Amino acid sequence: MEEQLIIIGTGPAGYTAAIYAARANLAPLVFTGSQIGGQLTTTTEIENFPGFPEGIMGPDLMVNMSMQAEKFGARYAYEDVLSVTQEACSGLFVVTSNGGAYKAKAVIVATGATARYLGLPGEKELIGHGLTACATCDGAFYRGMPVCVVGGGDSACEEASFLTRFASKVYLVHRRGELRASKSMQKRVLDDPKIEPLWFSTPVAYKTDGSGELESVTLADTRTGEQRPLEVKCVFMAIGHSPNSAFLGDLVERDSAGFIVTQGGSSHTKTPGLFAAGDVADPVYRQAISAAGMGCRAALDAERYLIEQA
Repeated sequence: MEEQLIIIGTGPAGYTAAIYAARANLAPLVFTGSQIGGQLTTTTEIENFPGFPEGIMGPDLMVNMSMQAEKFGARYAYEDVLSVTQEACSGLFVVTSNGGAYKAKAVIVATGATARYLGLPGEKELIGHGLTACATCDGAFYRGMPVCVVGGGDSACEEASFLTRFASKVYLVHRRGELRASKSMQKRVLDDPKIEPLWFSTPVAYKTDGSGELESVTLADTRTGEQRPLEVKCVFMAIGHSPNSAFLGDLVERDSAGFIVTQGGSSHTKTPGLFAAGDVADPVYRQAISAAGMGCRAALDAERYLIEQA
């Protein structure tokens, strides 16, 4: 069966694209992947998504979006996409998943970017319970509490600076003896009395309280191996994100970090009919609301493309 539109991914970008495309009578087929709802399903309360003055749980927001898209005619394939190719003769896209091969006239990629963690025991269970990769999302939950940021680049410094608005103390944990951030960013962080750099340090273990919330992190000296506990209520990882774009092969252009490059501020990729939205094409903001906006743009761009091809 030939689809009008296939959407790959079910975070805010994918679901928003599905809502718009379904309301345009495109009956999109949405591939959910193994993490249905994307990164927000690992987030607890979201306080900065417009329309929810009392906040909303991340999984609840994703369920609401899913139901809204389905209400207008979106369909779901609970499968992982392995590759996307394009037929030379017909121009149709072939989306190959662990459930088979599907053809479509247009494809929206909204597969997100995966935050990098250290791979320590218990990390997966701690995400949302004292371990996170988004200060903007979760910083306000730690008002008056000590926290730490792991990393030494611009992103880590930005996270640490932002967290000073809420936390009583911000430790900046870095495995080297100097930051990799720009000089201006280094100065801002090192001059801030609420931020204390912990040089030559790296987390090696986490300790939780009786409720399963983070109580402390064990740091190891990268030179001597000596370990010491650091009492913090949250660890903010800022060691980068890995965009989920490898499965697209040479159909898209990527920047040096792997994020999909779109054309002229739109959702168009270098391949006509293939569109990108959300964190997979956003190395800067990576917020739920910005991803949703990009999903809207991608659906509108795809609709116009399909009209032109008719």
